[in-house]
Amino acid sequence: MKRPLALRLSALSAATALAAAAGIALTSPEATAATGGVTGYATQNGGTTGGAGGQRVRATTGTEIHAALCGRASSSTPIIIEVEGTINHGNTGKVSGGSCNTAAGVIELKQISNVTLVGVGAGAVFDQLGIHIRQSSNIIIQNVTVRNVKKSGSPTSNGGDAIGMESDVRNVWVDHATLEASGGESEGYDGLFDMKDNTQYVTLSYSVLRNSGRGGLIGSSESDLSNGYVTFHHNRYENIDSRAPLLRGGTAHAYNNHYVSLNESGINSRAGAKVKVDNNYFEDSKDVLGTFYTDQRGSWQVAGNVFDNVTWSSPGSENYPAGPNPQSTTTVNIPYAYTPDAAGCVPDVVRRTAGAGTGLQVSDGNCTPQTPAPDPSTPTTPPPTTPGPTEPGGANLSLGAGADGSSKADGTSYGNVRDGNLSTYWSPSGSTGSVSVKWGSATSVSRVVVREASGATGVVRAWRLLNADTGAVLATGTTAGTATFPQTSLKKITFEITSASGTPRVAEFETYAS
Repeated sequence: MKRPLALRLSALSAATALAAAAGIALTSPEATAATGGVTGYATQNGGTTGGAGGQRVRATTGTEIHAALCGRASSSTPIIIEVEGTINHGNTGKVSGGSCNTAAGVIELKQISNVTLVGVGAGAVFDQLGIHIRQSSNIIIQNVTVRNVKKSGSPTSNGGDAIGMESDVRNVWVDHATLEASGGESEGYDGLFDMKDNTQYVTLSYSVLRNSGRGGLIGSSESDLSNGYVTFHHNRYENIDSRAPLLRGGTAHAYNNHYVSLNESGINSRAGAKVKVDNNYFEDSKDVLGTFYTDQRGSWQVAGNVFDNVTWSSPGSENYPAGPNPQSTTTVNIPYAYTPDAAGCVPDVVRRTAGAGTGLQVSDGNCTPQTPAPDPSTPTTPPPTTPGPTEPGGANLSLGAGADGSSKADGTSYGNVRDGNLSTYWSPSGSTGSVSVKWGSATSVSRVVVREASGATGVVRAWRLLNADTGAVLATGTTAGTATFPQTSLKKITFEITSASGTPRVAEFETYAS
């Protein structure tokens, strides 16, 4: 009998007028940082460039995203929408216009083309709000987190899919995204990355998909066979029950992915689907490749994969596992060039490159993460401010102050960050979280120093510093250390970790007046 995913989660972790009206800042169209460039099947069918060459617009709400789409000269005018902050139901309304077709409660990319949606600054989080791509083409989504999108319960969005594509969609590249849920269908969630009703030429790269009953699908039913040409590479699938992905017909390519804790099944090729599966690392998982839950079989080509503590079920009338010794049952001709990493280094290179907030690093094909040279055709986020090494002067205002935060790991204390002792520390219950220093009366602060504990230096990958009285962002960065900002009078200041390579350990959160 399957345990509910929630239990396993516990066990595992523990337009110009319109734009102006919405308060959107407009900037020049040049690119500002590097990416590795579009890869995989999204390079085919004329390629995927998103909003390259278009105006860049900054948005901090879902309504502003919709206003930017509606403010274009036409539904195909290129645009780059830079997103920062938390996008949710409360700030995502319908906007009308001749160049858009939007809806409340979902980021609606419908009947449009030539759009880039990219997270910038301190990050972009779509909280309980899905991204819906329908009858659209040439779309790039990059450096965003989409979490806890539900199809039942409250609130609901996008049919429960984090990113969903349907109805004549062409050329989509999703890159460096984090897609996550907090359970399975019984908890109200559906798929993390779904493609159906004639969706083709898609790449999902350098992304994290985790804590969901369903990783994603290609084709909504055994009769929905018009989808395909999808590449999945350098992604981490973690704590997924099934559909990593499910393929109903069509052609796919999965290489250099790290699959961890696929609880029931993984790559499910059925209804005539073909998938090339090469140089992946499968770990602590069950039935990672095959045809499952149907007698309409698919096929696969395998090479160079690592199967580490993978178990296989016995074949049956609706159960055709590829293992325990997976062999190719078809040949898939890949039309694009690619250089895969060796499977043995995939866990490390994916850990260092995949997901939002990881600096858009990519692998060089030799197991080494790198920040690529700037590519003007693919604009992305400017790098966040990184604190320098300057040490502050004056008294550490944190000593003797109060402290609190988000959920903490067992055996750690909020107070350890303001006790002046580098041998004690606070850790969040996962890889992200926040800790605060607070005072009984307003205190002027202009500089902070965050010190990681011994053995955890460099674990913090992205953070922001908040005035907890107002929610204003005081500073952002990519490594712990010293940060300065205009002197601010406040009662509480929060250090929020938005990305980390493991479990952070903050030994001291020092605050100074100057």
